[in-house]
Amino acid sequence: MIGPARRRLPRPGLRTTLSLAFAAMAALVAVVIGLLGYHAAARLIRDDETDDFTSAVSAVSGQVQREKLFPGDFNSPSGLGEQLLHPIRVTAQALDSTGAVLPGTAHLDLPTTPDDRELARAELPARTVVDVRRIGRSSCRVGVVSLGGGRGAVQVVLQLDDIEELLERLRQQMAAVVAGVVLIAGGAGWLVAGRITGRLVRLTDAAELVASSGRLDVPVPASGRDEVGRLGRAFDRMLVRLATAKENQRRLVQDAGHELRTPLTSLRTNLAVLPNLDRLPPTERVALLADLSEEARGLSRLVEELVALAADRKADEDPVEVVLAEVVHEAAAKARRRSNREVVVDADDTVVVARPDALARAVANLLDNAAKFDPAGTSPIEVVARGGRVEVRDRGPGIDDADLHRVFDRFYRATAARSLPGSGLGLAIVAEVARSHGGTAFAANREGGGAVIGFTLAG
Repeated sequence: MIGPARRRLPRPGLRTTLSLAFAAMAALVAVVIGLLGYHAAARLIRDDETDDFTSAVSAVSGQVQREKLFPGDFNSPSGLGEQLLHPIRVTAQALDSTGAVLPGTAHLDLPTTPDDRELARAELPARTVVDVRRIGRSSCRVGVVSLGGGRGAVQVVLQLDDIEELLERLRQQMAAVVAGVVLIAGGAGWLVAGRITGRLVRLTDAAELVASSGRLDVPVPASGRDEVGRLGRAFDRMLVRLATAKENQRRLVQDAGHELRTPLTSLRTNLAVLPNLDRLPPTERVALLADLSEEARGLSRLVEELVALAADRKADEDPVEVVLAEVVHEAAAKARRRSNREVVVDADDTVVVARPDALARAVANLLDNAAKFDPAGTSPIEVVARGGRVEVRDRGPGIDDADLHRVFDRFYRATAARSLPGSGLGLAIVAEVARSHGGTAFAANREGGGAVIGFTLAG
């Protein structure tokens, strides 16, 4: 039987995660340094206490060897015990010849052992035994030195609990320091993480608002020169480009709907007459069929140009090195076949990085535009391509000054061109191709009549 699924705990936020990471790293460093410091301090303290104890035992042993001593010599505050052991932190107790602690020298409830009693009866002075003993729950290091001649012995005692209490206080202080470091690091991490994640939170809120509402005018935090600031500025630029693309799409749909409405209306009108085609006079019948054919061709051209302008084929074509003269010569050859016009090419050997199909379409549109506005012209259409600049020159009627700044707008057709075939998208495609290659489109009237229209390419 499968048990109920565990409920997953919510993951901590980035700010909490960073704060915990700061605290964990600080704790790790503090613990490592604290342990190293504690062990070094404990070793020094224990070594120092051991040296003191060894010095005390050596002092008593040396004094016993130099002169004949009795247990009573250690029986007063000003006796040998005080002289030999001060200021060493050890305690001395005298044992009589039976091994019992001499009254007046007892400082600890330390029972005697058979070794103590043997040393108290020993004939040789300065015989020494050192060991560790327990006094209740306490422990101490004991050094017993014989006085010789069976006169007794001296116990030199170092209480180890004092050392352990000192080390325990040291451990507590270090633990307090580690805890303080962790708290300070956690607080500092919280503040630093807040400064970092605050902008990320605002950026996330902005992204979620864009995703939920579809709005592209959301204010984006873009301050700072770090990665978060760069991300904010990149997101802001992305929104601007999306807003621009959305507006262009809206205008394209509106303009396309407007432009399609007229030929579709005419087409429907002519189709309504088709059932009565046999009743029409031959001349009107031919005119109707020609009109239908022209409307169909016009719609086809309009749809093709709309698709080309909307898709721009950027995703399907990668920029490559292109010899500009080859593209121009190929487009000029096609224009000669379509229009039966003379096309003269003047091109150098400039190599550009471009999308070949898009570049060819732009040059072809310029040539088609020149042929359309000068259909009966006798002067050749000239194409000049030098140094990344392409321009097409004709001897047509030219462009009105009021129309010069609008000839590249989508669906815009000057008053003089409205009776001519076309959709008003050809030059818009030229401008889009130039812009996508880092260049610009231009138009001007030619001295002596006609127009000069072209574009430049970056690099």
